[in-house]
Amino acid sequence: MIDPSESARVGAPGPPDDMTPARLPVPAGLGRLLVLAVVFVCAACGLVYELELVALATYLVGDSVTQASVVLSVMVFAMGIGALLAKRLRCRAAVGFGAVEAGLALVGGTSAMALYACFAWFGQSRSALVGFSLAIGILIGAEVPLLMTLIQRVRRQDAGGAVADLFAADYVGALVGGLAFPFLLLPGFGQLTGALLTGAVNAVAGAVLVLWLFRRDLSARARWALFGANALVLALLAAGVVLATPFERAARLAVYGSSARVAVQTGVQEVVMTGGTGAGAGAGHERKGSGGPLALYLDGRLRVSAENEFRYHEALVHPAMAGGPHGRVLVLGGGDGLAVREILRYRAVRSVTVVELDPGVLRLARTDPGLTRLNRHSLADPRVRTVTADAFDWLRQRGVRGPGRRAAPYDVIVSDLPDAGITACTKLYSQEFYGLAAQLLARDGRLVVHAGPPIERARMYWTVESTVRSVGLATVPYRLSGRPAAFSGGPDRSAGTVPAEGDPPADAGRSPRDPAAAAPPGTRYWGFVLAARHRPAFGLAPDAPPLAGLSAEELWAGRRAETRERRAGLPASTLMHPRYQD
Repeated sequence: MIDPSESARVGAPGPPDDMTPARLPVPAGLGRLLVLAVVFVCAACGLVYELELVALATYLVGDSVTQASVVLSVMVFAMGIGALLAKRLRCRAAVGFGAVEAGLALVGGTSAMALYACFAWFGQSRSALVGFSLAIGILIGAEVPLLMTLIQRVRRQDAGGAVADLFAADYVGALVGGLAFPFLLLPGFGQLTGALLTGAVNAVAGAVLVLWLFRRDLSARARWALFGANALVLALLAAGVVLATPFERAARLAVYGSSARVAVQTGVQEVVMTGGTGAGAGAGHERKGSGGPLALYLDGRLRVSAENEFRYHEALVHPAMAGGPHGRVLVLGGGDGLAVREILRYRAVRSVTVVELDPGVLRLARTDPGLTRLNRHSLADPRVRTVTADAFDWLRQRGVRGPGRRAAPYDVIVSDLPDAGITACTKLYSQEFYGLAAQLLARDGRLVVHAGPPIERARMYWTVESTVRSVGLATVPYRLSGRPAAFSGGPDRSAGTVPAEGDPPADAGRSPRDPAAAAPPGTRYWGFVLAARHRPAFGLAPDAPPLAGLSAEELWAGRRAETRERRAGLPASTLMHPRYQD
């Protein structure tokens, strides 16, 4: 090891001791402020990487609770490892910090693109998620000991004061990064470009601190090495920004095939539409070919397939329209307008209110030629009113208007929402949610719920039914065959295709006399729950229109099958104890 005094005599800076005062180009007070500013920037970037991993993993894999737990636990563990490894670099804190920041900028900035590539071309991203969480955590953990050394070399102070200053800047930076991700980066730049730009900011901050403020601590070789490394990282990140759009197109092609023609990030979710028509879908949307029937994907999950959506929506709507008046109807979800299409086929319907969270879906349902042809321009009907709101919050506001101000009740409430197994939807399948919905039901009103696959995820289905009963409603469970394997998958993308352990096979419980008995083994089903204050009448209304693919006999067969397979004794799911992930 070169002695610092000898290095000074020959004019070549050697590695300084941990506490050797740094020779800065600015006064010590300003230098200390610059170090804290870099701490602030690095903390903001680190939290953006963390949130980016959680958001992308939730979209690609599902179940936000599990993915957030994996990312956070692995990263915190890795940060401890990084802090221990950084102890060896304290004697070369400036060089070490420069190398760590260059590596973190590259790994963190490209993590979203790498995860998406693993999902699109290799069909899974769990291992990549763990790997990037580990690598980013180690690099973030290595920052703190090195920054502590650097700030002490700028101006010595007691350890407690230095730790307080360092962590104050770190936590404030984390706050800014945490707010910037959902409100600036994600809506303004998207997941891929947002991560790449964050990496560039990270690289510049690290380079400025080391190559300018602490440049006298570096040998000429170290300066050129760090300069070259940062230039290469910035060049790679810039190339990623330029190629982000073609990359997304190629990855989307690998996932959805060549018929994907609409792809838009609405701020709520990613909406992709394949097949249907090749006509324009509105400003800002990508348009491609028109091969195959229309299919609508929300966050990668199939929600509408023109090949069989009519069976789903007929089974969802028409049993609820029987057994009583149906002049006022409320649709929770259903922004595609397909459930509304079926409701408007009844002459007695006077008004329909649609509560949809995503304005982008409503916009497509009104403007996309393929989707408007499928929903028969139902949202343009003067009897239909659309509301952009969270269904839970909307029900709560309508139900707490006070004595004498309660909203007019609805004859029929249709809950056309994704599966309960998707974490973001769990509250929309809770006891509290159904209690609010029941308050808005007319005395003889009916509530119908899309309750998920009754065979592949039988426990989830019967928990929905038990939760509806827990608010004092009588229920009639029923099912219908024809559900695509990818339709509204549960906590992960394979949940809709692989039966859960202990569940019966898909063809269990059918007698030879049932129409469903003709279905081949492995047939998948949609599951529904019809509910009312008293046991609801089941079947089709006298004024029901002709149905394209559903008969009363098939409905009754689906009811008999579910009645035989009832799972009793399951507890209700609540906001404080969601049970769909059990």
